[in-house]
Amino acid sequence: MSRWQDHEAAVERLKASYDAIPAGSPVRLAKKTTNLFRVRSATDAPGLDVSGLDGVIEVDPVARTADVQGMCTYEDLVDATLAHGLIPYVVPQLRTITLGGAVTGLGIESTSFRNGLPHESVLEMDVFTGAGEVVTATPGTASSEGVHADLFETFPNSYGSLGYATRLKIRLEKVPPLVALRHVRFDDAELLAKTITAITESREYDGQEVHGLDGVAFAPGEYYLTLARFTDTAEGRTPSDYVGGQRIFYRSIQERETDLLTIHDYLWRWDTDWFWCSGAFGAQNSRIRRLWPKRWRRSDVYMRLLGLDRRFGIADRLDDRAGRPRRERVVQDIEVPVGNLPAFLDWFDEHVGMRPVWLCPLVAQRPWRSYPLAPGEVYVNAGFWGTVHVGPGAESAPVNRAIEARVHELGGHKSLYSEAFYDEETFAGLYNTPNLDAVKAIHDPDSRLTSLYDKTVRRR
Repeated sequence: MSRWQDHEAAVERLKASYDAIPAGSPVRLAKKTTNLFRVRSATDAPGLDVSGLDGVIEVDPVARTADVQGMCTYEDLVDATLAHGLIPYVVPQLRTITLGGAVTGLGIESTSFRNGLPHESVLEMDVFTGAGEVVTATPGTASSEGVHADLFETFPNSYGSLGYATRLKIRLEKVPPLVALRHVRFDDAELLAKTITAITESREYDGQEVHGLDGVAFAPGEYYLTLARFTDTAEGRTPSDYVGGQRIFYRSIQERETDLLTIHDYLWRWDTDWFWCSGAFGAQNSRIRRLWPKRWRRSDVYMRLLGLDRRFGIADRLDDRAGRPRRERVVQDIEVPVGNLPAFLDWFDEHVGMRPVWLCPLVAQRPWRSYPLAPGEVYVNAGFWGTVHVGPGAESAPVNRAIEARVHELGGHKSLYSEAFYDEETFAGLYNTPNLDAVKAIHDPDSRLTSLYDKTVRRR
């Protein structure tokens, strides 16, 4: 069978699994792995069979496009496209994020300052809807209304509340084999924000092109931007190995001004140590790291370890035994307008104090109905992932609630892959649920799929 025939067979299995779910029962994926950080209510109901929908159907190196199944991980997608010297426009940081997940749930990385978010390079998508149908959706343009453009433009940030992508056709970008890095330190957050704006507008710094842009706030007054320049030339240097070696990428940002990576290792530079979160499992201890198999230095392994902690309450037990206050898990990505980044960082330092914080500029290329970023405006994503000792009130999530409120005050939004606490009115204004409801009424008339608010806030 051809890959296209395999794909059609997998879609038929998906449809059959939908038909096997009792009428009126909620429809969910039968998926064992996740990159979400919110717990949902348990269910014994059968889920949708997405087996066989996890690969690359076809890469067209001439047109620079790829047809990709929705459950294909970026790790497998990058392996297929790099064989042709191509990569997706935006490759999220973690290997096991799926293309469909990045589009319906949003993804971001260092190319987002010039390429936007992953869904902005999608040319068309097949969506398995709550009605049990596969609908092909395309964007509207100045000369065409598109096919099911309402679904196409509402699907990003819908988190499965409108359906699941079975196939996506995406644009690809030509890349050379190497990436030269420059780490630039800033002591002042205002200057950091102004420099982000200047680089985003000119796509250069000190007369050199910038192809990738992200940064790290290590402490108040210690901010770095990492400028990536895609290149064919090693200039006599040997690429660093942060994927398979003993060195840790985020520490190198403070230790050296320049660096060189292969394009493959650049794409996965954050995955090896889950940014810096592998330290919670001892993987950054040099003695442990030498014994830790390379194949286990990856984000999905750490995610499984985190799952064990959640299941058995290991961290809470250790805190109780040591007499420490209970922890609140603070795992969030937020976006604020670049001009408000200094105010957010100052507030975050005073009220949360978690470090490091990842910084990633982005510019939306066009309006998107479920995540209203102003097109052409510069935003900065701030990512922070860890725990804060708050004491007996940890279960009420005071820190997360305060972050939500401050981000809202600063004209920002937050991604919904983690816990959210908005009231329905605020949520509706931020994520345009009236439009979501209207599109859902067309493609999920019997409400078989859980609504976005119920899924992300009520955790159903």
